[in-house]
Amino acid sequence: MTDGYGQVHIPEDVPTSARTYGWMLGGKDNFEVDRQFTIGMLEEFHAGVDITRENRRFLYRAVRHMVSDGGIRQFIDMGCGLPTNNNVHQVAQALAPESRVVYVDNDPIVLAHGRALLTTDESTTMIQADFREQEALLAEPALQRLIDFDEPVGMLFLSVGHHLMDEDDPARVLGEIIGRAAPGSHLAFSQMVCDRTPQRVDMNARFNGAGLQMRMRSPEEVAEMLPALERVEPGLVNVKDWRPDPGQPALDPVPAELQKYVGRSALDPSVYEYGGLLRKS
Repeated sequence: MTDGYGQVHIPEDVPTSARTYGWMLGGKDNFEVDRQFTIGMLEEFHAGVDITRENRRFLYRAVRHMVSDGGIRQFIDMGCGLPTNNNVHQVAQALAPESRVVYVDNDPIVLAHGRALLTTDESTTMIQADFREQEALLAEPALQRLIDFDEPVGMLFLSVGHHLMDEDDPARVLGEIIGRAAPGSHLAFSQMVCDRTPQRVDMNARFNGAGLQMRMRSPEEVAEMLPALERVEPGLVNVKDWRPDPGQPALDPVPAELQKYVGRSALDPSVYEYGGLLRKS
């Protein structure tokens, strides 16, 4: 791990989840290998742009709920991805300026751009780490400076569940850190699911074959690996149906090269982002 002040190596020869995801959100921090992979993926699996953007809209609503209804003032965003609009600290601090946020990602390009974004913000930090290594993460001085586990914490694992393989023991990863948190803490979770087994197996094989670790699951498999916490209404759903708000802030425009894929999730409703918000009593 690094605290973000050393040099980082940014691979340009293989696609990364953070860069492809960021491009679909309108981001500019990507390479040709990411764009080629994204377009190839969208030709085969049509829902990608819609899923990515609905998940980002869900982030806004989940953080808003945790701040306004849960009274939470400290957050850990696991596998945060590249900075874009409506980042966790921006949503939380717009509602409660005293909110503190720790971003965690293992992609060096995320570290580089996150560090540049947060240079003057003492209430927010970026840690390059593998969130599967919970003990090491909890020992990070930057996390200890901002997060007090004696107070409720908001933890976000958004669109990262499908990057947890079965051998990673997802139930441990998702349950260990919130198990140490105070009552009133919340866990926001989402991952891509597919209702059809043959298609799910094919998608996993194609993503892993391209070098992107992927374990797409069924909704039932996701529910089984989540901690036994109270599910905030409406529970675990397609995230576009989690307290939808047509008036929430808009995202950056879809890049011109991806415009033709907008709305294509209607062609295959069996693939979607599934999740919700869970509360520790």
